[in-house]
Amino acid sequence: MRSTNRLATALAVVATLVTGIYALPKVTRTGRYLYTEDGTRFYIKGVAYQEQGELSTDPNNPFLEPSSFVDPLADANACKRDVPFLQQLGVNTIRVYSVDSSLNHDSCMADLSSAGIYTIIDLSLPVNGSIDRLSPSWSTNLLDLYIRSIDVFSKYDNVLAYNVGNEVVIGPQGSDAATYIKAAARDVKAYLTSKSSSALVGYAAIDGDNTWLDPLANYLSCDIANANSGDNSIDLFGLNNYEWCGDASASAYASKNGAFAGYNVAAYFSEFGCITSPPRLWTETQALFSSPMSDIWSGGLAFSYFPATSSQGQFGMVTISSDGSTVTTSDDFDRLKTQYGLLSPPNSPSQSGAGAATYPSCPAQNSSFIASTTLPPTPNDAACACLQNNLACQFTPKTSNVSGIVGPLLDTGCSLLGGVGGNCNEIGGNGSTGVYGRVSFCDPSTKLSFVMSEFYEANNRNPQSCDFSGNATINKNAPSSIANANAAASSCLANPSATFTPSAPATASGGSQTGGSGSGSGNGNNNNNNNNGAMSMGGQQAMLGVIAAMVISVVGGALTVL
Repeated sequence: MRSTNRLATALAVVATLVTGIYALPKVTRTGRYLYTEDGTRFYIKGVAYQEQGELSTDPNNPFLEPSSFVDPLADANACKRDVPFLQQLGVNTIRVYSVDSSLNHDSCMADLSSAGIYTIIDLSLPVNGSIDRLSPSWSTNLLDLYIRSIDVFSKYDNVLAYNVGNEVVIGPQGSDAATYIKAAARDVKAYLTSKSSSALVGYAAIDGDNTWLDPLANYLSCDIANANSGDNSIDLFGLNNYEWCGDASASAYASKNGAFAGYNVAAYFSEFGCITSPPRLWTETQALFSSPMSDIWSGGLAFSYFPATSSQGQFGMVTISSDGSTVTTSDDFDRLKTQYGLLSPPNSPSQSGAGAATYPSCPAQNSSFIASTTLPPTPNDAACACLQNNLACQFTPKTSNVSGIVGPLLDTGCSLLGGVGGNCNEIGGNGSTGVYGRVSFCDPSTKLSFVMSEFYEANNRNPQSCDFSGNATINKNAPSSIANANAAASSCLANPSATFTPSAPATASGGSQTGGSGSGSGNGNNNNNNNNGAMSMGGQQAMLGVIAAMVISVVGGALTVL
């Protein structure tokens, strides 16, 4: 009997360590509404939770997007400090804008789960880890980045959704980037399905004129194939909305309510909390969480728990002491706490009355919305690795700051290639025409090797043409059967327009996205400072392996005794 008790205890310990002491119910979408497992309507009542990183000084950064970040879910002490205050606010969800998949998040996610708090995780990272709104692409390095974060967070019960982008499209002229957002949603959704994950796939949009915002929302939730399938649709549309300022009235939302009245998937305010007419009274919550807005929206997230500087002014509800140990709340915090405490949103419609999921046909292109219904293909790691290995001239950077030189070298390479009658069409794509080059889904380093190889071959393989200021090297192992870069592309990228369920990247290597961020908020809010160290996932898995071995030993002993 004692052996049996030891076995039960050991199994309980392992179950706790492997799954955590989590008991939050799953939240799923039925029609355009969210519900918990018992059929109760779920409203996102939350707050943005991420310290602001170093602000970029780039003059082309009008949103004051950060250039670095701190993963707030990897700092166990900070979470233990903050969770009681999040509970005081009465939130059930936090939004985190950047996470580091190499760090350990067990303690923080367990504390949040125990407090009944879900998370919305943005998969993008500042600067080089997001869909570039100025020169968008959906490439292997971004897909791999997203998948690594999903793999790290998929074991937790309190991940409500993953955002594939934030404010990538900011107006009509950049709306062709929506094809890349939709392709990212398609591939992330397929990957989550392959892992039997119930997490939702979302996007957070900057507010704007309904002439382009409305078709953007409808495009991201439409069905490309007109088969009423959600395979390439988002589940959750977030709107960063700051229309309600001061002591406004519900009429502030009249335009947006009208635009989203018939929307087919769940929608919420992914940020709210205007600061242009202080003090922030937070009375918009009473409108947002009651009818008629509750018929359209599934709640919202106040911005922001931590201080954040923006072009509009200063956000934030708390101040953290210099040693990181103490939280001082502000009047903004107290007023939001009061307003959240008054909420009693309607538990309607019932889940059985919410209706089946529907996915309408996609909006047509016009002068205000130019995204094509032909999406970029699924990025293919194996095909890009094959191409890289077979190219005659390879990018071999002299610096570890690869992301800092890939962009300028691509500009130089394409200019040189154009000077000898070539072009860079194969590495680019056009979300408006729906035409994507064969190499467009590869990471920037592979794209650069392709351009370097084309230039090298256009100059009859003159060794000097494969130098690029010492950043390129002739590939002596390139197969003799591969005549040129185009032949290598034909050999390795046999089906460059294919879509498929992606798999986890084989290694942690990969290029980095170049160009602008596309992951920042219109209020300069989200991505943060340098990461804090923690137990690595490898270390945790090794520890669980040891514990599992112990259990096997106990089980064996118990069976022998019995």
